[in-house]
Amino acid sequence: MSKVLIIGAGGVGSVVAHKCALNSDVFTEIMLASRTKAKCDKIAAEIQQMHGVTIQTAQVDADIVAETVMLIKQFQPVMVINVALPYQDLTIMDACLETGVHYLDTANYEPKDVAKFEYSWQWAYQERFKEAGLMALLGCGFDPGVTQVFTAYAAKHHFDELHYLDIVDCNAGDHGKAFATNFNPEINIREITQPGRYWENGAWVEIPAMSIHKPIDYPGIGERESYVLYHEELESLVKNFPTLKRARFWMTFGQQYITHLNVLQNVGMTSIEPIKFKGIDIVPLEFLKAVLPAPDTLGENYQGQTSIGVQVKGLKDGEEKTYYVWNNCDHAECWREVRAQAVSYTTGVPAMIGAMLMLTNPDWMKQGVYNCEELNPDPFMEMLIRHGLPWNERINMPLPHEYPA
Repeated sequence: MSKVLIIGAGGVGSVVAHKCALNSDVFTEIMLASRTKAKCDKIAAEIQQMHGVTIQTAQVDADIVAETVMLIKQFQPVMVINVALPYQDLTIMDACLETGVHYLDTANYEPKDVAKFEYSWQWAYQERFKEAGLMALLGCGFDPGVTQVFTAYAAKHHFDELHYLDIVDCNAGDHGKAFATNFNPEINIREITQPGRYWENGAWVEIPAMSIHKPIDYPGIGERESYVLYHEELESLVKNFPTLKRARFWMTFGQQYITHLNVLQNVGMTSIEPIKFKGIDIVPLEFLKAVLPAPDTLGENYQGQTSIGVQVKGLKDGEEKTYYVWNNCDHAECWREVRAQAVSYTTGVPAMIGAMLMLTNPDWMKQGVYNCEELNPDPFMEMLIRHGLPWNERINMPLPHEYPA
């Protein structure tokens, strides 16, 4: 019997709740909690109607450790799946330590007042979780998450040394809106407006935001203009695969999206610095988030696919080798299954899989703080196929990147 508490009732939280309910043999009791209980109740009613499974709901302010502790003590879950805001990672980890439950999230900690995200704050919890006999699994979405599992799978089965890593992320879907973000607007815009960064020859190279780009051909989609961003999984991948000479993350953006973003930046709407408005402090980016479409409202008429994968060049038995592993996910199919668009689906399904493996597979339940690539990739890769995210691979195909001689 495994009780699980899900914190966060946005698009990803909804997918996690649906997928846990569809696997009630493992997740025998489910509670969905967020700051706004009505959002949880709506998702619970949907799950009951679609899958015939009853889940519990609750209100919690995850910024407040004492509130989260009280809810955990009342419900007594085995683990917490944190799909709330990255600002709340540390308070939820503190609550898990205080109550003796395992922890999983999909995005690394980010201070609310600084547009900066890195794993150092959460890695610092290593000894505390280990001494408590608990596990914290960090970044178990798609990217981060599956991209790290893909990399670990490549290292285990295809390479003796990884030399060049390119994570490629394309959303070729159309939601019919003039401008909208596919996950939390505040987090999304903070992520892409900060300087880009990639790993090369043992050091981080910083570049102006969106300054390196090129068309990349995505399977089943075609060429899409792709931009180098800094993304959190790079930090742990270069640490855990020290033979990497270069590691980069690419994401597609349409021209209409970039035009809107540039205008919003130019008029100050992406700023996280508070300003006075009618005697009240407001943060422009928080206000922008309030007026943009919520990501969990985009799903019903969303058409097209996402394509996210990992492209590697390295050595096997002394010979150069390339490897490409990826998943394509259809927005409309996700809506039919769990009432979500594919960006939420590709994040929520891996979170459920990570939680399931922690609860059922000894290879995935360890004491301490872990990133996905530190664990055996094989059972995760098998579950991706079983739970809606099948993957494909190509070996020794030309990759769309230049490599130093």
